[in-house]
This record gives sequence, structure tokens and C-alpha cells, in this order.
Amino acid sequence: MEDSDNKRCRLSSVTIDDVIEQVMPYITDPKDRDSASLVCRRWFKVDADTREHVTMALCYTAKPDRLSRRFPNLRSLKLKGKPRAAMFNLIPENWGGYVTPWVNEIAASFRQLKSVHFRRMIVSDLDLDLLAKARKDELEALKLDKCSGFSTDGLLSLARHCRKIKTLLMEESFFIEKDGEWLHELALHNTSLEVLNFYMTELAKINPKDLETIARNCRSLVSLKLGDCEILDLVGVFKAAINLEEFCGGSFNEDPDRPDKYLTLSFPRKLCRLGLSYMGTNEMPIIFPFAAQIRKLDLLYALLDTEDHCTLIQKCPNLEVLETRNVVGDRGLEVLARHCKRLKRLRIERGADEQGMEDEEGLVSQRGLIALAQGCQELEYMAVYVSDINNQSLQSIGTYLKNLRDFRLVLLDREERITDLPLDNGVRALLRGCEQLRRFALYLRPGGLTDMGLSYIGQYSPKVRWMLLGYVGESDEGLLQFSMGCPSLQKLEMRGCCFSEHAIAVAVTRLTSLRYLWVQGYRASATGRDLLAMARPFWNIELIPARRIPEVNQIGEVREVEHPAHILAYYSLAGQRRDFPSTVIPFGPYP
Repeated sequence: MEDSDNKRCRLSSVTIDDVIEQVMPYITDPKDRDSASLVCRRWFKVDADTREHVTMALCYTAKPDRLSRRFPNLRSLKLKGKPRAAMFNLIPENWGGYVTPWVNEIAASFRQLKSVHFRRMIVSDLDLDLLAKARKDELEALKLDKCSGFSTDGLLSLARHCRKIKTLLMEESFFIEKDGEWLHELALHNTSLEVLNFYMTELAKINPKDLETIARNCRSLVSLKLGDCEILDLVGVFKAAINLEEFCGGSFNEDPDRPDKYLTLSFPRKLCRLGLSYMGTNEMPIIFPFAAQIRKLDLLYALLDTEDHCTLIQKCPNLEVLETRNVVGDRGLEVLARHCKRLKRLRIERGADEQGMEDEEGLVSQRGLIALAQGCQELEYMAVYVSDINNQSLQSIGTYLKNLRDFRLVLLDREERITDLPLDNGVRALLRGCEQLRRFALYLRPGGLTDMGLSYIGQYSPKVRWMLLGYVGESDEGLLQFSMGCPSLQKLEMRGCCFSEHAIAVAVTRLTSLRYLWVQGYRASATGRDLLAMARPFWNIELIPARRIPEVNQIGEVREVEHPAHILAYYSLAGQRRDFPSTVIPFGPYP
């Protein structure tokens, strides 16, 4: 009997099947793949056999063996563990995100896997040892991105068994440093390394000679991101790394008797992505000779004031990516708008006030945003902390930044009164104008957005897949109006909002594409049973209770801060997990 799934293709089924087998390997967009796999069983099988990369936004979405059965020929796998809020110490340390069951499955079943990316996960030395021994020289890339739980012993095993690894990344990971033997082993036996990244880690037992050996032996090395290594100890590295295109890290030791000792430093001629930690005014001129070729500039950890930013930025006309702190100020953004017309990504973090450098010049407000929108019209990504904001600046972004795909704005909680709140009309204009927007974050303060403004977000976000909302809306009605829109929304994060459990549950049922929800700060019911309105098969609901944690304020005092309760809900084929003592609301059977 003919498979009913194939009836629609009956007239030319053989031809279509032959074609899809040839075409499917060239379809790389996951959503296109998912759609194609639903056409019929044959296409489902072709997709399963030819899928080479999978990203799991939450490691508890499915069990490891289910993934290996579904996609036996994976060559690349990315797993995310703890919720994004863990980066801000909002999630308990023991919440979970253990990589062990996944490493066991990789060792047993994924015979063609060459690239592994773990993000915000707990990784042990035994995990790294098993992964290294299972994949050996077949492993080409390992990214331990914001991970914890391991030590340099695990890295040593990796260096010994995976001698053809091309990418080794540990950026912002927290682990134990026992010695530098892992780097020495890597230097002696690896000639394939292209990316070495332990940026923003506490590694200190690093021998510059090992780095120089790596640079000399690995002619394909294009990216090197380090910790706090004295920059003059890297002179040999820069001479040997003739193909280096990206460098971040290093440190500058001030010498009052020789303020110009770094000015003779020479960088590789292909270098075009740069981030120098703790670089000050005296060291800044070392960049000037090749500033015109810089495409990416990371100044998040540089010690530059607003005037320094202005001086440096205007010498970088080909800049495409800038990451810095709000000390850049409105004046720095105006310089950026005049001189950097190719800018595509801009990230402005909070930080100046924490270092005692903040003044009225080193603040970002509507003045800088308006200039930026008018001058840098190729922007695709924009994440900014602002001290002041108005509707006009958001309207300017909607008018000029037609390529914007990712917009994130945080309004700092300073004492001054913002005169142009709420931002309803500005948010509506931004969303209507930026039609390509896929990711959207708006973190304001009470009174920053009314229920009407929240309904605008729902109405004018047809393509947005991820959203973060902080201190928006006035009542449950705003959330319910919001939930009538957002047809593509898959991940929603909310913090500091006024909504009740019942309104949250009803909103979730209306957001038909939603796969993940995180809420901190809401009006809880006495029993939590109001959340049962969103209960359904395969939908995990976790309640993380309120807790008090120690926090250090700006003057060094340690005080306890109350963290409100969390709601974490997500689709899962793996069942209710048991590795964290949260309250799990039962919802029905699993297959």
C-alpha cells in the first residue's frame, strides 16, 4: 500500500527523491531543514542522514541517545546548558547543565563528530579525557564557552590525544589551573592550530616560549586570544605568527620612567581584529600605524577615556565591529557616526561608573543614538547601556537602520528623571522600521513602557525569535495583549515585571511558537497552581525559589541581596530532570 505521505509526490516521486538527495546537503538553514523533513518519510530520512550540524538551545530538550538516533552522521554539535541569566549570577550554581551524559553518547555513537561546542555547561576532567580519547585526531574544534568544573589536567589530556585540533576555546570559562604543561604539550605536537582562545580566564602559568612555538609551528594560526600576559613578552609570538588576523588580551605594566617603552612594539601585518586589555593613553599610539586596516576593535577592558575613544575611532575608517563601555560617551558615538560608515556590530557595556571614571561626557544618551543611526546605516547588531533615552532616538533607529537584526537596550537605573517616558511611540516606530529584526531586548525601569507599548511589541515583532523584557508594562492586560502577536517568538525572558502567574500561563498558551520561557520577579500565587493553565505534554515547568546571595557594592561592602523566585519552562522530550532541587510541576506522560 502506498505511503500516504508520498501521495502528493506520486507523479514524479523517483525524480523528486533523486533530486532531494542531491540538494539536501546544501540546505544549511535549520528551519528550512525542519520544513523539508516534514514533507514525507523519504525526505525525513534524507535529512537525518545528511544533517551535519545541530544546535540545542537547552541540553535538557532531548536525551543524548535520541539525538544520535535522529542524526547519526553529525559532524558538529553545539549544546547550551544553564539559562543565559546564569551569566549575571541569577541562576543557582548547582542548577545543572552537566555535560557528562552528552560526552558519553559522543564517545559511543557520534563517529564522525569533528566539532563540539559546550556553552554554560559543567565539564569535568573525566569528560575531557573521555572526549579526547574517543575522538583523538578526528576532533578539530572544541569550544568550552563560559564553562566550569574542569582543570588544566583535562586540557593536558586533550593536548596529548587530539594533536590535529584546529580550534581550542575556553573564553570566560572558570577552571582550576595546576600548571602550564597542557600548553607545552600543545606547542610540541600540534601544527594545525588556527584558533587558540583563553581570553578572560585566570590562567597565569603561561610560558611565552610555548606561545612562540605554537606561532612558529602552526602557520595557519589566525586568532590568538589570551589572558593577562605582559605584552612585551609576546614580541617573539608576533614575529612568528605571520598570518595572525586577530589578537586579544595581553597587559601593560606601567613604568613611570619609561612611558614610551611599548611604542616600538610591532604587530603582524595581517592583524585586523584587536583587543588590548588595560591599554591606556600612553600605549594607544602602538595601534595608529595599522589602525586603517582594523575591522574589529574590543575596548571593553581598555583604560581609555572619552577623548581617547574619539582619537582612536577616527583613525579606524574600516571598522565593522566595536565593543566598548559607556565611557565612549555621546561624543564618541558622534565620531563613530562620522568616520565608520561600514560599522555592522556595536556593543556598549556598562562599566565606567564602576571604575570611578564616569562623568557627564562619558555617558550614552539619545544624542549619541540619533547620530549613530544617521551615520552608521549598515548596523546589524546593536546592544547599548544608556543613561538617558527618548522616543525620537528610537524613531531614528527605525528610520535609518533597515539592516538591524539584533537590538538590545538597557536603561541604567540612575537617579535622574527621564522626561520622555513612556517610550511607547518610539518602540513602535523602531519595530515597524526594522523589519529584519530577529532578536530584541528592552530593559527599562518602571514607567518606561505602558500596556499599550507592550501591545505594540507583540503587534510589530513578526520575525522576532528571541526577546528579553525588563520592567515593562503596567498590568496583566499588557502581557495578554502582547501575547496576541509575536508569531515567531521561540524564547522569551522577562525580569522585574508586574504580571501574575495566571497571566503568564495564559500568554504562554497564546504564543504558539514559544519553546522556552524564563521569568524572574512576578506576582506569585499562594500555591503556584495558577501556572497549571499552561501545562501540556512535553512542557517542563520548574520553580526556582527566592534566595539571598552575598553581593559586593561599589565601595567594597558585602551585603545580602534578595533574588526573587524564577519560573523556567521549556519543551522537552527527555522528561522531568532530577539533577536540581527545584519544584517541578507535573504535566503528563512522555512517549
